Amino acid sequence: MDLKQIRYFVAVAEARSFTLAAEQLHITQPPLSRQIQLLEQSLGVQLIERDSRPLQLTEAGRLFYEQSVQILLRIEHMQLATSRLGQSYQQRLTIGFAASSLYGGLPILIQSFRKTYPNIRLQFLELTSTEQLEALKSGRIDIGFGRVRVHDPAIARITFREERLALAMASTSPFALEKEPICLSALNHQTLITYPSQPRPSFADYVLNVLHDKRIYPADIQEVLSLQTALGLVSAGEGFCVIPTAARIRQDIFYRLIRDDDVSSPIIFSHRKKDNSWYIQAMQHLVHKMYVDHPELLHPDNCINP
Repeated sequence: MDLKQIRYFVAVAEARSFTLAAEQLHITQPPLSRQIQLLEQSLGVQLIERDSRPLQLTEAGRLFYEQSVQILLRIEHMQLATSRLGQSYQQRLTIGFAASSLYGGLPILIQSFRKTYPNIRLQFLELTSTEQLEALKSGRIDIGFGRVRVHDPAIARITFREERLALAMASTSPFALEKEPICLSALNHQTLITYPSQPRPSFADYVLNVLHDKRIYPADIQEVLSLQTALGLVSAGEGFCVIPTAARIRQDIFYRLIRDDDVSSPIIFSHRKKDNSWYIQAMQHLVHKMYVDHPELLHPDNCINP
């Protein structure tokens, strides 16, 4: 019996299918079935009733599953604890961030953190909000800043604020003749450019869900990987893009605040739920101080077209 066999067995037990488990594990089914057979042989008992659909565990299989889950959790905790100890010893903090958060207050926050804690080495990983969840659980990052609400029982989320959204358009667009806030319904029968196209769920899904709920139907939807690409296409007159107001990174594009009050983009701070490390409260304190010292960050829509 080895750890790989235990992981494979747990995957099959939870998926109730060798086929689904193999897909989740990114392996083919024959070697998965073989490893489960070897595990049963080493234990001398049958763990899975293969004739049932979906698969059912035997009494011994249920006991082994419960013990296996506890073992895997203990190993995960051991890895996280070892990682945190090593990081503490090296005085290093790894931060995951969604690219669009760089256009808000994140640079100011990082400067403030460096000034307050000059002996801490900061490392950064650009990750989408979804990617940050797995990175937190695996210990690749210690905290994350994202924009998409994704539930995970192992992750704690704090929404610092809700940011208004804007509609980016080419300066030659008829909609650019006015500066007043614009309704999302203006996207009816227009070409919409969304980002990122992957991984999902993403900010693109939020925008598309909002439009669907409001029964707004663009004529065409182009999905691209990054904000920079989306705004490049907008500048070329290829369509419109919904963005957080802080993400106005091009001067050759016209922006109009979206009038709909029920749409916004959150700034979300994430960390492991059971992590009580000092840097979590420290970062929250610095965020609060940043908004006090820089109130313009709370109202970036006041100067949407400088």
